Amino acid sequence: MIKNIRNIIFDLGGVLLNIDYQNTINAFQKLGVKDFSQVFSKTTQNTLMQDFERGALTEALFRKHLTDRIGSEIDHTLIDLAWNAMLLDFPESRFRLLLKLKSQYQLYLLSNTNSIHYSAFQELICKTYPIQLLDDLFNKAYYSHLIGMRKPDAEIFQFVLQDQAILPEETLFIDDSPQHIDAAKLLNIQTHHLLDNEEVSIILTNILA
Repeated sequence: MIKNIRNIIFDLGGVLLNIDYQNTINAFQKLGVKDFSQVFSKTTQNTLMQDFERGALTEALFRKHLTDRIGSEIDHTLIDLAWNAMLLDFPESRFRLLLKLKSQYQLYLLSNTNSIHYSAFQELICKTYPIQLLDDLFNKAYYSHLIGMRKPDAEIFQFVLQDQAILPEETLFIDDSPQHIDAAKLLNIQTHHLLDNEEVSIILTNILA
């Protein structure tokens, strides 16, 4: 049972921002990357993706790896469009939820992401809502490529807890990836695994009632 919550840590993609991995898989298949679904998915990512999300791989090297798989030079714009095809929308109900919760809880964002996606979703969200950055909706936002760590490694959860001086037992973590939830549980963080058929604004309203 979830109780005594003072802090809420949100995942971004699949929780607040709607995403569809298949869009990107399809887009890269059209560009000639036939096995893209094997190297990138919600639960499995190869070393290339992990390095990119830790900020250990530049955009140029990321694009080069993909063009090498394609076997021919592809305009970088097309690669970025395919990579960003998974990013959909940030529903108003979730925007309003965060505004409401921020007056009652300490809110944090913890996202496995990369520099190409970061630029794209910041632009998408800030064009939709009157904010300068997505970060404005949180006490602090943590992006894997900027801090050099990624979920489900324990160190990234420990980093957030220590950086904010918050207690795991007073913290709720919401994510749509089971491996991330399992890692947070090992640190005594309270969790909710958001399923594909669940809406975070409804779930949180029920949990915190």
